[in-house]
Amino acid sequence: MEDKVGELIKITALVIEVVGILVMVIGTFLALGRYAFKRQGKEIRSFQQIREELGRAILLGLEILIAADIIATVVYDAEIDQILKLGLIILIRTFLSFTLEVEIEGKLPWKQEKNRTTGQK
Repeated sequence: MEDKVGELIKITALVIEVVGILVMVIGTFLALGRYAFKRQGKEIRSFQQIREELGRAILLGLEILIAADIIATVVYDAEIDQILKLGLIILIRTFLSFTLEVEIEGKLPWKQEKNRTTGQK
């Protein structure tokens, strides 16, 4: 029974990883497609807009991959080298997510002010 649960968790983590990768790939193609089609029309999209869209797709994909890593840690035995490898991967992905967030928004996440009446930034 324990082996079946472990196998199910591994499959779940794998499916979530695939979803994270698909989010990044599809998001990239959508951003590039919108950029290409807008360039042919009257309104030309700025380079900054495509960077933000690509960054958001990568950011969302990284968040999903981090979730998959956390789920995968449940299955592995408590060997220190495996835990350290997974921890390092999560740390790198979290750092990439943080830097992408700063790049997209142009400021640190805790420095963002919201307009209290409209709820907008």
